[in-house]
Amino acid sequence: MLKQRVITAVILLALLLPALFYPSPEPFSALTLVLIVGAGWEWARLNGCGPVASRWAGGLLGLALLLIWAAFGLDADSRWLWPWAGGLWLLMTPWLLHRGVAGWSQVPRGLRLILGWGLIGLAWWAMAQARVAGVAMLLSILLLVWVADIAAYFGGKAFGKRKLAPSISPGKSWAGAYSGALGVLVLALAWVAWSSSNVPSSLYGTLWSWGPAIAVPVLLVLVAMSVAGDLVESLVKRSAGMKDSSQLLPGHGGVLDRVDALLPVLPLAMWVVTW
Repeated sequence: MLKQRVITAVILLALLLPALFYPSPEPFSALTLVLIVGAGWEWARLNGCGPVASRWAGGLLGLALLLIWAAFGLDADSRWLWPWAGGLWLLMTPWLLHRGVAGWSQVPRGLRLILGWGLIGLAWWAMAQARVAGVAMLLSILLLVWVADIAAYFGGKAFGKRKLAPSISPGKSWAGAYSGALGVLVLALAWVAWSSSNVPSSLYGTLWSWGPAIAVPVLLVLVAMSVAGDLVESLVKRSAGMKDSSQLLPGHGGVLDRVDALLPVLPLAMWVVTW
């Protein structure tokens, strides 16, 4: 399993890193759009669609996003969109987690499908627009989620006794959540301290320009929503009786398993930096 995880990770990095650092955002956006097609297929499977319908769903999601890209361009002014997308996550997440695994199946399937595809598509659009804003902007958002996840893993291993949401994700603990938040605060301070420019070209630069009294609470909300994104996907998988969203990424599970925490964070971060 470890060998397969490493091989898959190396292949993904070999594809994504050159595209990420390419001077224009198109190659990275195109590659990630392919992954979003997989995520759309997975979402359909998790919500009761058959094999053929799920494949069609993933393809149509990708086609819809491609048409939006062609019609408006990756640099379209989407500032109006992020409060709606971010606000939906902020309002929806507590309600879903309160209802728990059993409550998810009680939501009409059509609504579940449309909601999920919409949020997946919005996350991709936010990621593409963050790349348009610059590699530093996108990396600062991605690193928030990655550092929070890594710090939470080690903090939970060392100190995790009190479970965060045992009926949804038994492996998560409050200690892990606190560790993740601390890790992100250290990341933000290090980023700002080592930055060679005061221009807010990253998430942390933007927040720092507002002052610590605003920056710290906003960062904590973003970390909390990264955890919430993971919990929501775990809730959906438990409702479907699946351990992973798929096996598209051998050793890692599915696309949704890798991007679940990013789904709420990307639009929320774009809301912050385009405020």
